[in-house]
Amino acid sequence: MSPRSASVNEELRRRSRERLLQATVELVGERGYEATTLGDIADRAGAARGLVSYYFPGKRHLLQSAVHRLMHRTLADALRREPAPTGPDAGRELLARAIDAILGLAQDHPTLMRTHMAGILQQDGFVQCDEQQRLAGLLRDTVARYGSASPETDYPLLRALLMGAVVAVLLPGAPMPLSRLRAELFARYGLDWRQGVPPEAAPPAGTPPLPAGIQR
Repeated sequence: MSPRSASVNEELRRRSRERLLQATVELVGERGYEATTLGDIADRAGAARGLVSYYFPGKRHLLQSAVHRLMHRTLADALRREPAPTGPDAGRELLARAIDAILGLAQDHPTLMRTHMAGILQQDGFVQCDEQQRLAGLLRDTVARYGSASPETDYPLLRALLMGAVVAVLLPGAPMPLSRLRAELFARYGLDWRQGVPPEAAPPAGTPPLPAGIQR
């Protein structure tokens, strides 16, 4: 039996890593962070337990990579959803989709996203991983297509605003309504409420007016 080629080995490693990331999303969403062990994750992924340590230095790093992968994939699906936006408002539609995709994760995966945000604020901070870089690239490209003259400056601001909105949606005891936070973000960027995936037929009362020249 001839040995596997380098490309086959690389593909097997990629699939093993993907299974570990997916298992992390599932288990932390079901059980919470503390109740999920690295052994549980390896078992759910059908992988040897030693592979977890091979790919990731610890559970916190694994969780952040898993959530960034989920965010990247969710955002990518939203941006390429049919019908593809065209015309002068295409960039605004893409930004609206991006905002809705990230806010939607807070609504669809509250335990996972709450755990992720809490982890970022701890000592280890923000993990720079391949999944995070892919997510950053999509958001940066979206800001550029929206019309930013300085995507490298404007992208971190959008990221910060989205992170703040996710925290506000998930804040225990005093959550902000998603529709209100969406309205604030849409008003800031001059987006029409009907763009993206509106959670309601009309914006909530008290929504800030759009900038001059943009009709709602």
